[in-house]
Amino acid sequence: MEAVEVSEDVYAYVQPDGSWWINNTGFVVGSDGVISIDACATEARTTAYLEIIAGISDQPVRTLVNTHHHGDHTFGNYLFPTATIVGQERSRAALRAWGLPRSAPFWTDVEWGDVVLAPPFLTFEESVTLHVDDLRCEVRHLGLPAHTDNDTIVWLPERRVLFAGDLLFRDVTPFVVQGSVGGMLETLAVIEQLGAETIVPGHGAVSGPEVIDDVVRYLRFVQDVAVAGVAAGLTPLEAALETDLGEFTDLLDRERIVGNLHRAYAEVRGEPWGSPLDAGAALADMVTYNGGRPLSCHA
Repeated sequence: MEAVEVSEDVYAYVQPDGSWWINNTGFVVGSDGVISIDACATEARTTAYLEIIAGISDQPVRTLVNTHHHGDHTFGNYLFPTATIVGQERSRAALRAWGLPRSAPFWTDVEWGDVVLAPPFLTFEESVTLHVDDLRCEVRHLGLPAHTDNDTIVWLPERRVLFAGDLLFRDVTPFVVQGSVGGMLETLAVIEQLGAETIVPGHGAVSGPEVIDDVVRYLRFVQDVAVAGVAAGLTPLEAALETDLGEFTDLLDRERIVGNLHRAYAEVRGEPWGSPLDAGAALADMVTYNGGRPLSCHA
């Protein structure tokens, strides 16, 4: 785990290897406070992150932005007592609905710590702007279900730096069970137009704009598999088991192909983007794809 200064006083906190529940965060240091982009999944990981921040700045974290409600980005919120927690309007209810962390039956055991849910308490519908001294930090929801229905980016236009949350993954399989394949593609088209030069994805190494093309190719691959699978009368699990992942074979958490197909099948059938799915059934199929073993989590 390390903090990488991607622009003056702007840091990406990268947690290898970026697989299940091991997310990236980031922070922006000002003269009278720090903005953090996301927390971590466990008490230990979030504590380590806060120690890194404290080693760089003696100022408090005054604002914590959640890029979406998933626990790897939010379970550590409660360890930021001095921070206003900011999130998209739907993220507050979504985190409450998610509930406290649990490993079984889908993931290997994790030592979560004494997590207390701390949802965002300053919410926005489309955007809000934060200022760190004179640096503008644009916090935006781009309008469509993508990774989730409450995805948020943090865009620093003067620095061409983008904190993308889980709209982007580097060397890790993207995941859209709670969002939309089509919506993710349209959202990434908007992100591409920003002209970011440095991108901090939700998982994986700091990247350039090429990471957008990598995720787009994967999502279009999922769409193609779904169209063929529906036409052949296969279930998402059956289609996944018959599919050669090709260039995507070495991505971490490859079993996500099954969950992504659950979502893509719904879209092929004409269901609205982001409509509710049985996430438990999708995860159970992913465990089956994984040889019946719980999905590996090293958080």
